[in-house]
Amino acid sequence: MGAFKYLSELWRKKQSDTLCFLMRVRTWEYRQLPVIHRATKPTRPDKARNLGYKAKQGFVIYRVRVKRGSRKKPLSKGINYGKPRNCGINKNKWRRNHRSKAEERVGRACGGLRVLNSYWIAQDSVYKYYEVIMVDTHHKAIRTDARINWLCNPVHKHRELRGLTSAGRAGRGLRVRNYGASKIRPSKRAVWKKNNTLSLRRYR
Repeated sequence: MGAFKYLSELWRKKQSDTLCFLMRVRTWEYRQLPVIHRATKPTRPDKARNLGYKAKQGFVIYRVRVKRGSRKKPLSKGINYGKPRNCGINKNKWRRNHRSKAEERVGRACGGLRVLNSYWIAQDSVYKYYEVIMVDTHHKAIRTDARINWLCNPVHKHRELRGLTSAGRAGRGLRVRNYGASKIRPSKRAVWKKNNTLSLRRYR
């Protein structure tokens, strides 16, 4: 077995003594750092390579933390000045997953880079920590690499904000490919619109 095989086996057993100790030390370190910061190299090289990372020019790793739990409604003093049914502040669940939120925050912070993918690295009682693989699409090493230069196409600008990354597709329900999938493709809104639009053709 290669070294990466051992690494991936280690990461599979997250409650082992080794990983519990590493988590405790790493989460402490990450809490002292800024919310979004650049990592010198991936914490999980095996996972990063599986998701498309290459240790070459143009590839960057950013680490980000996201608060666990539900998303609080951003209202001043908790007042919504509306109907009582809309007055909830604290128990609103976010529709997408935390990993998608992490990608979104890094994508907004690093506007010149493109989000390729991301993966979980640690969590404690308050935060979840992710590493996001970013690609500099203006770098010549990326533009001349046939395996990754699809990302240079302008349609991939801010793909993380439009639910096109792996985490975003999972949040849209596109992991499902059997019974029930007909209501989510191409999107829930498109299917709703098709089913609720009365189309009376002229010659029928």
